[in-house]
Formats: sequence, C-alpha cells, structure tokens
Amino acid sequence: METIQNLVEYYDELYPVSETLEQFYMQFKNTYPAQVKLLQIGCGTGALEYKLAKTGFDVTGLEVSKELIDSASLRRRNQLLSIRFLKLSTLEMERFLGKNFYNVIACLNNRIVFIHDRMLMRKFFFDSRKLLTKDGTLVLQLYNYNLITKKIDCHVPIKSSIRVKLYTDIIKNEQGGDFLQQNIETSSGKYVPVIQNEPIYPLTKEEIIEFGREAGFGKFNFYSSFNKDEFTESSQDLICLLN
Repeated sequence: METIQNLVEYYDELYPVSETLEQFYMQFKNTYPAQVKLLQIGCGTGALEYKLAKTGFDVTGLEVSKELIDSASLRRRNQLLSIRFLKLSTLEMERFLGKNFYNVIACLNNRIVFIHDRMLMRKFFFDSRKLLTKDGTLVLQLYNYNLITKKIDCHVPIKSSIRVKLYTDIIKNEQGGDFLQQNIETSSGKYVPVIQNEPIYPLTKEEIIEFGREAGFGKFNFYSSFNKDEFTESSQDLICLLN
C-alpha cells in the first residue's frame, strides 16, 4: 500500500460519513453502557471516529498507513474527547490492547480482506473475541465475494466525488491468488495509483460463520446495507454483525 498517500486528500470525499452510517452506530448506545467503547480497524482519516467521539463514544482507531493515521490525528483538537489513533495492525492488536474491553469492534470499507492469509484471518476472529466484552459485537463490511470470485477479473462499482473517481479491480493470477488494485482519476483526467497488486483474502459469508463459530461467536446477522436491508446472494455488499 506504498502509494496510499495519493488517496489521503480525497479520502473523506470517497468515504463520506453518511447519516445512515451514523445511525447504524447510534444503535449501540441502546445496547451498551453510556460510553460505548469502540475499536475501529482501518480508521482512515478518522472522520467517522471523530463524529462518534463527539456523541460520547470512547473511540480507538487503528490504521497501518502513516499518512492516514497522521491525517486522523490532526482531528484531535479537542482534548476532552475520548479518542485516540494508533498505528497498529490486526496482527498486533491482541498484544497491545485491553482484553474484554471493547463493546464494539468494526472493520469497514473492505479493509478486512487485506489480512490475506487464511490462518491469519482465523487469528483475527479469535483476537477480536478476546478484545470484546462478553456481549460485544464485531462489525464487518466487505464486498460479497461469492459474487466476485465467480469471475476471473472483477470491476468493483466506482466511488466518485466532484473532484475524483476511485476505480477498484480484483484480479486473479495464474495460481488462483486474488489481488486488489486501486487507481484514482482526477477531474483533469490524470490517473494516479493507490494500491497496486495487493494480495487479499476474499472472505465469504460462509467463512465468516466458520471462523466466527471457532472463535466463540454464536450469533450472526447479515445485511446488504447499513439500513439493515436483507442480504441476498446478489447483494453487492455484505454487512455482518457477530455476537
């Protein structure tokens, strides 16, 4: 992800914090104590995390990109908010974060698939279970890979704003491995690389259930949007809540 800095300027435009997304998170205030403890994996520039902290969430944001975590840290102007950003990967989180501490762990925007090894993906579910409170919730948002993996190459729907378009392609190599590429097209027509040939693990609904059960999760709810619309085999996106 060495060219991720090319995305930083446009990140908030391409991944806006919608009212629907905010309301999705607000539901956890009815489930958990007054100050919901949230661990957000792949927090990007921290826009969502900052908004949630302003409503009373205790927020920890993790990011592996220095450029993104630096941008997120600039939002911490109000020192009274319960919010912190850490440059930490999913491989490290179980070692450095508090066990049985978080009410909610979330990984949005397909970031989960960059854990590109099956064994490490299983470890992620076990580690998340350790970090969550007994009644905690794991939230995942990713593409419906049961649709995508049926194709040799796949063009994911374009994200766009007034200034920029983000193209995402998932490509298989001759050995059957899956790789993700992202490029930006600016308003001037210039193409700029964001992610080039990054290996991914195309996690499916069935594997989420398999890995989740192994890790100790017992309840699984699947949706196609943050409005909690029904998930079907033809849904483009997969939203999963594990308890």
